[in-house]
Amino acid sequence: MVDLFWLSDEQWAVMEPFMPKNQPGPERNDDRQVISGILHVLTSGCRWRDCPAAYGPRTTVYNRFNRWSRRGFWRAMLTALAKSGWAGEAAAIDSTYVKAHRSAHGGKGGPRTQGIGPSRGGQTTKIHVLTDVLGRPGVLLLTPGNASDVTAAPAVLAEAPGRVRRLAADKGYDADWLRADLREKGITPIIPGKRGRKRKIRHDKRRYRERWRIEATFNRLKDFRRIATRYDKLARNYASAVALAAVIAFWC
Repeated sequence: MVDLFWLSDEQWAVMEPFMPKNQPGPERNDDRQVISGILHVLTSGCRWRDCPAAYGPRTTVYNRFNRWSRRGFWRAMLTALAKSGWAGEAAAIDSTYVKAHRSAHGGKGGPRTQGIGPSRGGQTTKIHVLTDVLGRPGVLLLTPGNASDVTAAPAVLAEAPGRVRRLAADKGYDADWLRADLREKGITPIIPGKRGRKRKIRHDKRRYRERWRIEATFNRLKDFRRIATRYDKLARNYASAVALAAVIAFWC
């Protein structure tokens, strides 16, 4: 017997206000049922065509996800929830690699356009995340796997849903220009220096230990099997899947 995912009353109470209203065309299938089907696919890692009939026609489940992804609906929901509940006293930034399955290749524009690139783990996508003091992701940015963490940092921070006072990051973000940029914005960097530095960098070791929360965030996101491995050809669809997983795991 297949274990099915169903949105709880508490989760649906958070999501329901975001559902589109007064849309033209025929009445939509039950949103709660269809979105539960989308989340079943994300958690189980199954193919869209294998989505159980309990959620309605499998084409309806996929089309709802794909069309709303094209409109930016899923990512907008995450952004709205993050803005309303952001606690950025001690934020953290980091990235994680995700293996791109062979079915993820072939998207229009080529691999780099779709956020896939070579790394030590093969062809991968990198998810850059900014979390608040509770480890809740507020910003998600996709790049090819060979993109540098420190060069992607300004784009991630530019999308911060609220004020950031302290920013914890690992040595991959050790750059004088980034530290200066953070201080100019009123953000205290908590970033250890690389071992080969001539001028040693001092940082708040006690507060740096708070960075464990972002590692826990990645672990929780990768409990969704279609997040832990990328199967989507389009970067926008994979980013939408990550955003929806973040909404359910951290904001509902």
